[in-house]
Amino acid sequence: MTVQEFILKFREAFGEAAPLPIAIAYSDTPLAEIKSLPKCLVVSISKLRDGGALTLSAENVICGGGGLYARFSEMPERVPVFVSEVEHYKQSKVMVEDYVKSMDICLTDKPYLNLVRIDALDSWDDAEALLFFATPDILSGLCTWAYFDNNSPDAVCAPFASGCASMLVFAVNEHRKHGRRCFIGMMDPSARLLVPENELTFSLPICRFKEMLATMDDSALFQKAYSLIRKRIKR
Repeated sequence: MTVQEFILKFREAFGEAAPLPIAIAYSDTPLAEIKSLPKCLVVSISKLRDGGALTLSAENVICGGGGLYARFSEMPERVPVFVSEVEHYKQSKVMVEDYVKSMDICLTDKPYLNLVRIDALDSWDDAEALLFFATPDILSGLCTWAYFDNNSPDAVCAPFASGCASMLVFAVNEHRKHGRRCFIGMMDPSARLLVPENELTFSLPICRFKEMLATMDDSALFQKAYSLIRKRIKR
């Protein structure tokens, strides 16, 4: 299924108002002008729901956590203390260090991380992951679709992480190991105010997305139960 064919199907399933997903790709070439960014990457990434492209690099990602989760830099020493003693998201700084280590974040050998709404893509070829912004009703459809051909209990999972980590890390890692898991994110209280109150994220590796394209028509997205949800989304 081509990008444009998927957009038509996505609009049919979720309505015209549903934000199109964002493609995530590391590259040797910037897709957009490398501009100064607000400290938190969630602000800039969230704006892509309205279109356009964003290029991240070691030069314009100024947040220490953001640099880590975008794969441009190692974790700053202050992060474990901040996460445990200021934010209280983990019981100790050792737990933070262990958790980040378990995320298996390898530094990129590409100088740029490009994010672009999919209506600006010609093909899926360069993307490693897709990121959806989703209300509970849209999330219901995405999760149901993901479970349609996958009985694994972690076909959709929700590992805790910072807002930018949940957007950028898990699905890219999953793609690189040819995995099938999809991820719900944006449960980080520090970043919640940077997105609409009734919205989470749903990310998936592009290798899994290509499998799911083949099941989209047969899944519950176009059956009676979800059609009732679709009517509410459109209202």
